[in-house]
Amino acid sequence: MDAQMKRVLVTGGTGFIGSHLVKRLMDDNYSIRILGRSSNRAQIEKFKENGVEYIQGDIRDFDKLKYVFQNIDVVFHLAGIVSDWDAPDKFRDINTKGTENVCKAALEANVKLLIYTSTNDVFGLREDKVITEEDEFEYWHEPYPDSKIEATRIVREYGKKGLPASIIYPCWVYGPGDTTFITPLSEGIKSIFFCYWRKNALIWPLFIDNLIDLLMLMATNPNAVGNEFIAHDGICISFEDFTAKLSHHLGIKVSRRYTSYICAYSFAYTMESFWKLFNIKSRPLLTSYSVKNLGSRLRFSIKNAKDKLNWRPSCSYEKGMDITMKWFKDHLET
Repeated sequence: MDAQMKRVLVTGGTGFIGSHLVKRLMDDNYSIRILGRSSNRAQIEKFKENGVEYIQGDIRDFDKLKYVFQNIDVVFHLAGIVSDWDAPDKFRDINTKGTENVCKAALEANVKLLIYTSTNDVFGLREDKVITEEDEFEYWHEPYPDSKIEATRIVREYGKKGLPASIIYPCWVYGPGDTTFITPLSEGIKSIFFCYWRKNALIWPLFIDNLIDLLMLMATNPNAVGNEFIAHDGICISFEDFTAKLSHHLGIKVSRRYTSYICAYSFAYTMESFWKLFNIKSRPLLTSYSVKNLGSRLRFSIKNAKDKLNWRPSCSYEKGMDITMKWFKDHLET
């Protein structure tokens, strides 16, 4: 961003990705405004001490957004629900309708750039090709990815209406502060019920620092406007290898038992049905989304980000995991 594009808004700025982005923006001396709903008062106060403006609010409140978007140059839209278990209406209200509010407010406020964080999930579960940004979206019939598909389409539509926008499709994001994936998976592999349901299912990791590098490039490189970028660390690993590495760091032994995909999906479906019937608020041990997600062999290309923005993942997966697991173990002990 040049001198005239220093005023930045981060929706979801107290979340996992958002907080890392805010810290980078602070280091680079941007004028930062955060919109969030966080109850982490210590983090918010620390941001405020460094000159960050924090506004408590919800992207579902359009009138609040009109105020928040005043005098903003660049918007990083990160707010949303990232989960495999919550009420479907909540995903639609926040991820989809909330994103439409953000786009509308950004267009009315004449922001110079909206950067939307989508997900690689929007491309579905096709395994017959290497997926690029040119591929069509495919529904999962799961609340999270399907709500992100609709939200991403809304961003594209507002781009046609004149809103300068860029979209990023991160694969699995990990790093210090991540409690969305590593925490439930760690609990899962400790369970006596843990098993695999497809051999050599693939995971495409993306270390948080590599993601932040790309987000900053998208905000500063003119080639990003109107473009879309898939992002990962440049490698894929099998689910078995990932859980082995995770169990090694945690000092536990992971089972190598296998069951069929159909059995795992049936078990997840039964658990979800039971949870819904009795209105249980906690997350089931296994969900249909996680069965699909951790039982696929998808392939993704990051050529577009390399070619258009000259982006390269600067931190290797091995180093990223070491950093992440050190934080995770320290976090468990506190």
